[in-house]
Amino acid sequence: EVDVNPYELLEVKLESTEQEIRTAYRQRSLKVHPDRNPNNPDAARKFHELNQAYELLLDPLRRLALDAKLRLKQARAERYKGYDNKRKNLLEELEERERAFKKARVDKQKEEVERWQETEKIKEEGRKLREDRERELKQREQERVTVVKEDELEPPALGSLDTTIRLKYTLKVHPNLTTAVSIATLLAPFGPIDTESIVISLKAAKKAQDKPPKYGTALVPFKQIGHAFAAVCASRKAERGLNEIDVGWVGGKEPAILGWLKKMGKIGAPPPTSSEKNEAVGQLPQTQTASNPSTFSSFPTSFPDIPAPSTTPAVAPLGLDYESLTLLRLRQAERERLEREIREQEGED
Repeated sequence: EVDVNPYELLEVKLESTEQEIRTAYRQRSLKVHPDRNPNNPDAARKFHELNQAYELLLDPLRRLALDAKLRLKQARAERYKGYDNKRKNLLEELEERERAFKKARVDKQKEEVERWQETEKIKEEGRKLREDRERELKQREQERVTVVKEDELEPPALGSLDTTIRLKYTLKVHPNLTTAVSIATLLAPFGPIDTESIVISLKAAKKAQDKPPKYGTALVPFKQIGHAFAAVCASRKAERGLNEIDVGWVGGKEPAILGWLKKMGKIGAPPPTSSEKNEAVGQLPQTQTASNPSTFSSFPTSFPDIPAPSTTPAVAPLGLDYESLTLLRLRQAERERLEREIREQEGED
């Protein structure tokens, strides 16, 4: 509701122009100015109200809002003129219901806000409990890891194929690698080989099965895992005589014993090439022990020689605390398994 009507103070109409408002203001201000009415205590208040009304009517947005309120009030007054008492009571009841509905909606929103705050409080308490629980679990996990690390000092068992490597080559580049003896001769610089257990598979191209073999695959068991590791590290190195020969582990992944040895710091880096070896003279130890000679002199001496599984009990050298590192292996059964492994690999290729 508008307590003071600016139009009435300036004695102008709703449709008056800005110029008419300015003229009316000058006329009214001269009449109510405090200097001209020194004996009137309300002159200052009336002059202040006149200034406020003048500023409001010169502001287009404020005047537009004022006009809307005045027109609404006028229209409402006109409607009330035609209403009888019954209709007036009905309208007042409807307005009361609307006010009650708005109040109920505000109360509901307030209740929702309070419920949300209570929920956030519960969430915060739950978060603190969860953090305490996670901290406790983390502490237990650290204690468990400490126990696991102590258990990791125990080396894994040496598998029956951990000393066996796989060679893949083309007969066009290596036409002489068709017998176990030739392959054993090629890999002899790396260490002793179980020549009788070498398995060779020669196959032709898929589109020319009736032609001579084109590719060769061989499974070669070394007697020491260190020698097998050296051969894998020299894969496709021409200076080692393995140009265009892929050398890898039979299972497709490194034996677990090698991972344990690396973790325990008992195995060094892969063997360097001849050029790298010449550059690293005096930096990488190349000495061999008299009790364990090896023709592969560039292999790191920090790597322990672990014998391949055999039927003869043996104790791992270089201080590895093995109670027993032997596995039973019948030669014929092992040979059949190697042949089956290479056939499955060829089928996947």
